[in-house]
Amino acid sequence: METAAETAAIIVAAGRGTRAGGGLPKQWRDIAAQPVARWTLEAFAPLCPIVLVIHPEDHEIAESVAEGLPVTLVIGAGDRAGSVRAGLDALAENPPAKVLIHDVARPCVSRHTIEAVLAALDDAPGAAPALPVTDALWTGREAEVTGTQDRSGLFRAQTPQGFRYAEIRAAHAVHPGGAADDVEVARAAGLSVTIVPGEERNLKITGPEDFQRAASYLKTPMQETAMDIRLGNGYDVHRFGPGDHVMLCGVKVPHGRALQGHSDADVGMHAVTDALYGALAEGDIGRHFPPSDPQWKGAASEIFLRHAVELAESKGYTISNIDVTLVCEQPKIGPHAAAMMAEMGRIMGLEADRVSVKATTSERLGFTGREEGIAAIATATLVKP
Repeated sequence: METAAETAAIIVAAGRGTRAGGGLPKQWRDIAAQPVARWTLEAFAPLCPIVLVIHPEDHEIAESVAEGLPVTLVIGAGDRAGSVRAGLDALAENPPAKVLIHDVARPCVSRHTIEAVLAALDDAPGAAPALPVTDALWTGREAEVTGTQDRSGLFRAQTPQGFRYAEIRAAHAVHPGGAADDVEVARAAGLSVTIVPGEERNLKITGPEDFQRAASYLKTPMQETAMDIRLGNGYDVHRFGPGDHVMLCGVKVPHGRALQGHSDADVGMHAVTDALYGALAEGDIGRHFPPSDPQWKGAASEIFLRHAVELAESKGYTISNIDVTLVCEQPKIGPHAAAMMAEMGRIMGLEADRVSVKATTSERLGFTGREEGIAAIATATLVKP
């Protein structure tokens, strides 16, 4: 088998998993829309080549589950230790420096845990994740408590358990058998094993109820990582000049002066447009509609906004919401805010309750306070499923 010089993983999947029910061995049963083993293999595949140790009767289904991943199938033994030895032997021709040994029935293992084990192997011959025991421990006989057990210094072991390849292979070669896991084998050979923090999500599927727990972990991160959420902000200013109205967020508002600009100077719509471009990392209005180009002289700002919306859609994004604040002493925005939200929603294809238009004054401070112009600040949220 070809392996990376640094690391390989052995996934132990030769068991029958009868306690989990469902007919098939648990590693081949579906959870969150794909087999348990597929989830486990996908957790390791980006990091290293994998030896999947299987029961001889499972070769066909294992080939299907592992399709497209860097996996070599190896036939296991009648117990876990024998299966691990088979995996270690399969790596002997081109041995890695480090090897990770993992139970196939732990499909929720995170990349963080895997990398923490690998990092610990830089300073120790063995490393494994574990969680401190926090519940009270009793001793008992039949249905009666007979005593308590001190839980200090006790840990719940997890996998992957990582080792320097040559040392763990030698340890397995001389172990008499019956070990609970590879850490026990390593310690019997005098190897020290470092504990790295485990995770509750790294559960081992044993009984039927564990499938539901594991599915809740597997579905949530998939949805979170698949969703691309973008935020953008926009800021624009236009000064007052002669005129009898201002265009604000697509609405003609009567006023004793007009806003000046190369286009219709709709400061609110310009801020929203720049917020959309910003969320897409596409610059600003000036990049797409240069003021030096005479064709945009006096143009309706709806043209710019529609372009930004269509650009977002072409990249697969949906506009979740828009929020714009107009900063001015006059005109009063409140009486026109509902119409502005409706018009902006029409242009962008949004319900009015996804568009917020509000106003504030600058307490007579600065150019807006002196009524020399109007400023606008906008935020846009884009979502790609």
